[in-house]
Amino acid sequence: MIDFFVLSAAGGFAMYWFFFRNKKQDQPTFKKLTVTPVVERGSSSGFINKMKNTNRNVVVFYGSQTGTAEEFATRLAKDATRYGMKGMVADPEECDMEDLSQLTEIENSLVIFCLATYGEGDPTDNAQEFYDYLQGGGTDLDGIKYAVFALGNKTYEHFNAMGKYVDSRLEELGATRLIEVGLGDDDSNIEEDFVSWREKFWPIVCEHFGVQATGDDSSIRQYSLQVNEDLPKEKIYHGEISRLGSFNVQKPPYDAKNPFLAPIIANRELHKGGDRSCMHIELDITGSKIRYESGDHVAVYPMNDPDIVERIGKRLETDLDTVITLTNVDEEASKKHPFPNPTSYRTALTHYLDIQSPPRTHILRELAEYAEDPKEKEFLMSMTSSDGKDKYNDWIVKDHRNILAILDDLKSLKPPMDHICEMLPRLQARYYSISSSPKIHPTSIHITAVLISYTTRTGRSVKGVATKWLADKPVTDGKTYTVPIFVRKSQFRLPFKPSTPVIMIGPGTGLAPFRGFLQERDYLKKEGKPVGETILYFGCRYKAQDFIYEEEINQYLKNGSLTKLHIAFSRDQKEKVYVQHLLNKNKEEIWRLLENGGHIYVCGDARNMAREVHDMLERSVIEQGNLDATKAAEYIKKLQSKGRYSCDVWS
Repeated sequence: MIDFFVLSAAGGFAMYWFFFRNKKQDQPTFKKLTVTPVVERGSSSGFINKMKNTNRNVVVFYGSQTGTAEEFATRLAKDATRYGMKGMVADPEECDMEDLSQLTEIENSLVIFCLATYGEGDPTDNAQEFYDYLQGGGTDLDGIKYAVFALGNKTYEHFNAMGKYVDSRLEELGATRLIEVGLGDDDSNIEEDFVSWREKFWPIVCEHFGVQATGDDSSIRQYSLQVNEDLPKEKIYHGEISRLGSFNVQKPPYDAKNPFLAPIIANRELHKGGDRSCMHIELDITGSKIRYESGDHVAVYPMNDPDIVERIGKRLETDLDTVITLTNVDEEASKKHPFPNPTSYRTALTHYLDIQSPPRTHILRELAEYAEDPKEKEFLMSMTSSDGKDKYNDWIVKDHRNILAILDDLKSLKPPMDHICEMLPRLQARYYSISSSPKIHPTSIHITAVLISYTTRTGRSVKGVATKWLADKPVTDGKTYTVPIFVRKSQFRLPFKPSTPVIMIGPGTGLAPFRGFLQERDYLKKEGKPVGETILYFGCRYKAQDFIYEEEINQYLKNGSLTKLHIAFSRDQKEKVYVQHLLNKNKEEIWRLLENGGHIYVCGDARNMAREVHDMLERSVIEQGNLDATKAAEYIKKLQSKGRYSCDVWS
């Protein structure tokens, strides 16, 4: 070992002598470091500094899932100008909400919140951080003046929970409420609720701050128009949600701003007769890396009816292929464009704007400026105040007049197309409960959807934006159609243990997620796993017409994956029978499964079915559990809190 060590040392010395001894040692060089200060949320880029730099004293935050709350926030910010104040709209997700306490540094300052409630009383995605901050403590808000308008739906149990919580929590932190929280009900007429609250709100603001209305009700344009000529095709948006060219070069991960173009590989009719249509659609997600679970939702970005687009262009005498850019005139605004720009009028009307829903009252007010006939102008204006609620509801809502119908019926209206593009809200994604299980269909997502179609009192045909668009995409004509989609995770989940018994209640297309549940339980049973009792309550109008997935359900019943099937065919007999009636007949069975740790799932109509099912469950608990009404309600609440009673409902 000593010899080896000596020889190694001698070799190392020789290497040094011949190769390195006479060489100049290289001096290490260092790049000059430049330190860039980190700009944190709430520093020079924060909303307080932005307000100070632009002389604003009103900030309107929005918590929005479908765009309505953001739209209301924008209207309130524009209103501020009419009342001697200056407002700005802000997304709480992009602001450091701890800076809210600094609002007192701005004279006559006011903060307004337009907050929607999502799911089971949850905040919207963009308001989640603000909600967590308030729950975590918040800061002293003494001296802050605030108001809250909440958006929700009375058919849901947690009606306007987010808006109510923020309203009470701000008061607890010392802020001063200027007006009682506004409660918007989308099940009734949320536009009417908003207008009524707003008309009470601004006089209170005027009195509190000593300001007064300017009397100027004229439209305040938010975006300036630039017509683009000779732009290369690759520089123009053609329907992409966010990244230019994302539809040509698809890159994961896929989400709301980067949807995946899923090919339609199946599109078939499920109804066997009658005058209604229910579609079964399969979307191929091979290679997308999209993962989903039974009970999740798939979001679809639809396109508007091209015939309506063409007719709007013709009515307003506009070349729809004109490429435009609409830029916010407020250089400090966080929203630079109303939708991806530059793009053509045709693309904007087809992909980005909601042209098929009835316009809200503020749009009618702005349209009125372009009415050359004084009577038509007066008619439009009459629907924009609190006194015109009934007229608006009758002429706009009940007859489902969209922007084209209004232009057709009021011939003297000649608004410029760019203002139409500024006024109309964004076209939103449509969400569907996924009706498949990834254990059986890992490379496809299934949708079960009823085609919405009816005729108004005026004889106009109205069809669902997304369902008509999907219905027009068959797979039999040799052409492959694609649909922009992304998956939204849900809490609507099967129990972790397959041996847990479940009761599923889903009439009509409420069956959709339960088809995925049944596929999953059938798969586990075939794998030899112990699967608990699986009971399905399903209802439709006629067995011979709209019993969807009948063959599949009977097969699951035959092989034991589905333990029991309770079906209500509401119109196959003189007396109408619904799933609620079947539940009433099986109170003992329901109580037995609940006491054995079973889970209950409800999917479908929130307005009637889900509410009546809830009442029926409470009655079952009262009768079978020998509990009074208060304790029965507590029992149901405990089921919900433990995730044993879940609802996936819509109004």
